[in-house]
Amino acid sequence: MSPVSSVGAAVLLLGRSAQSARSGRVPWREVLRQTVELGTSSAPLVVAGLSFFGAVMVTIAQAQARKYTGNVTVVGAAYFELIVREFAPMLVALLAASRAGAAISAELGSMAVNEQLEAMVLSSGDPVRELVLPRLLGSLVAVPLLAVLGTVAAALAADFTVTFAFGADGASFIDPRFVDRYDLLCAALKAVLCGAFIPLVAAHHGLRASGGAQAVGQAVTQGVIDACTGCLLLDFLIAAAFLVLGV
Repeated sequence: MSPVSSVGAAVLLLGRSAQSARSGRVPWREVLRQTVELGTSSAPLVVAGLSFFGAVMVTIAQAQARKYTGNVTVVGAAYFELIVREFAPMLVALLAASRAGAAISAELGSMAVNEQLEAMVLSSGDPVRELVLPRLLGSLVAVPLLAVLGTVAAALAADFTVTFAFGADGASFIDPRFVDRYDLLCAALKAVLCGAFIPLVAAHHGLRASGGAQAVGQAVTQGVIDACTGCLLLDFLIAAAFLVLGV
């Protein structure tokens, strides 16, 4: 499935989710469970991944600074802005797509091949309302929170690395002087849109699985690929829109 097709499938499933939410009771207890599960399962990966990313980034910055300025702290404020606006939301989305997206595709795919979805429909249940909607709402809450957590992890890792590895002022890498409301808006848009896109695409592939265990594996693989690719596409479109608007 191409990135454009993935976006289209996500939009259609979003419409069905919104319709099911209006026509029936939202399972808020399941929404809370999915929020906690997605957040707790992805948080260690996000913290570890963004911490190493922050340390690697400042190590590269130190190597470049030695050639030109000799002082890595001059790029600290710009680094923090880049983390807030670009890297943290995008990397968190990719990590969440890999971890949570795979879990959603696998769970719904297993239910599909075992005919549990048909049984739910025969029992007057709505798979979209009962299965997709809670994961969508949970991800809409969890992914932005994970983006905040990832930003903090990357900034603190940079601060620690600069202070103890290079003997410079690490506080410059948590300097928010260049961060304005448009940076925060850009980051929030990326986190929220990717937070919606990931469970929708993953659920789409899981619900379409048929034919046995191999189909579940294919659904998981395709769901993760399309979720990651779609998040990158959304990142590009949002960045391009802000560039055109001059913010």
